[in-house]
Amino acid sequence: MDNVISETATAKRTRTREKEKLSRTWPLHIMLLPAAIVTFIFAYMPMGGLVMAFQDFKPYDGLIGSKFVGWKHFEFMFQYPDSKEVIWNTLVISSFKIVFGLIVPFVFAILLNEVRKTAFKRTVQTLVYLPHFISWVILGAILTDMLSSKGIINSTLISLGFEAVPWLANGNWFRFTVIVSDIWQNFGFNTIVFLASLAGVNPSLYEAAEVDGANRWKQTVHITVPAMIPIAVVVGTLSLGNILNGGFDQIFNLYNTLVYDKGDIIDTFVYRTAILNGQYSFGTAVGLFKSVIGLILIVISYRMAYKYAGYRIF
Repeated sequence: MDNVISETATAKRTRTREKEKLSRTWPLHIMLLPAAIVTFIFAYMPMGGLVMAFQDFKPYDGLIGSKFVGWKHFEFMFQYPDSKEVIWNTLVISSFKIVFGLIVPFVFAILLNEVRKTAFKRTVQTLVYLPHFISWVILGAILTDMLSSKGIINSTLISLGFEAVPWLANGNWFRFTVIVSDIWQNFGFNTIVFLASLAGVNPSLYEAAEVDGANRWKQTVHITVPAMIPIAVVVGTLSLGNILNGGFDQIFNLYNTLVYDKGDIIDTFVYRTAILNGQYSFGTAVGLFKSVIGLILIVISYRMAYKYAGYRIF
């Protein structure tokens, strides 16, 4: 009898705490409601259109009237030569972006951390962070003008006695341009992430190392780098979820028919086949394939981040 009374009292206290918590947090739920509604409308409702991947979709028949063809478009996707090409292009471009997008800010954060002039350090940090806020519509126009045959880059090379480089007209040079420009735009943001990890390092560790005779290089190797490794593991593993995202905005604003063989990625391929050529079902099948693989990679990356760095969201 006493146990029953005790359990009842515990349940009442639990409900009371839940009511008190809800009374404190309901304004926050109300604030999230508009964002949740917008997300549902623009992110979840359109997912009903994925049924097109399993249909021979005709706009005049609609989703209900179009003929169901099962896995036909997925089978054709793996037989279509261009599909394999764009998947390979996406993997190559994304892999280089992920690797160098991790190495460059990692090294730059170490170098910037060694700067002792606070004003200069903040100025540099701001300057390298600014490109992150510029859209690829603007950057694409700027790069197209600068890298053209008569642009400032090739004009400078010619004046120095070198030949002009077909930055945006040759597949290999196009990949190089895409990777370097993406790193330039985003490494400032990732640098802030690594600098934030260094802010938590106890200054007494450097003082103790200096007393023991360690120079700045040894302090960097044995204190700074180990402090950055956990966040580097997190950033690197979470980036695996974007291995099939080659960067539609960037590629779309820079590529042309001359570089399709090396620069065409899944997103631009889906845009051309589904939107421009009217192959809605095939384009949806390719996009769905990419989304499923991306979801699997995201789950794996979160598992790895939790296992090796103790990072978790849920």
